[in-house]
Amino acid sequence: MTTLMSRGEYSITADRNRLDLKAIHEFLTRSYWSPGVPVEIVERAISNSLCFGLFRGQDQVGFARVITDKATFAYLADVYVLESHRGRGLSKWLLQTIQSHEDLRGLRRFMLATRDAHGLYSQFGFKALENPSRVMEILNADAYRVPPLK
Repeated sequence: MTTLMSRGEYSITADRNRLDLKAIHEFLTRSYWSPGVPVEIVERAISNSLCFGLFRGQDQVGFARVITDKATFAYLADVYVLESHRGRGLSKWLLQTIQSHEDLRGLRRFMLATRDAHGLYSQFGFKALENPSRVMEILNADAYRVPPLK
């Protein structure tokens, strides 16, 4: 797949072959949502998701991935724009590109979790759960500190 969108010196692509695994891992390992995540986990997550890379020239400066069945459900994860590229509307552009992707149209439910970006995501229709008592989870906060099962 080629570039989805271009704007000035920036571009967004869903071509996994262009993604910079090292750059993505470097950011995610210091993020609040996946501190210390092993590179093997990031690589597996990317290979099983619809991914969007944000580039300035050849340098990856942002990323997002969507876990989806491409029919009824999607979960937006690992969204970031490097600090040095923020304040230029790139996160909004990235979200617009994601929401307009042909594989993500007409979904019944599109979810995400965020600690601090509610204002951004609400601009794109995301809101608090209508009925949070229906949502359940299994949370393993130490998943990256425990050796994986063989």
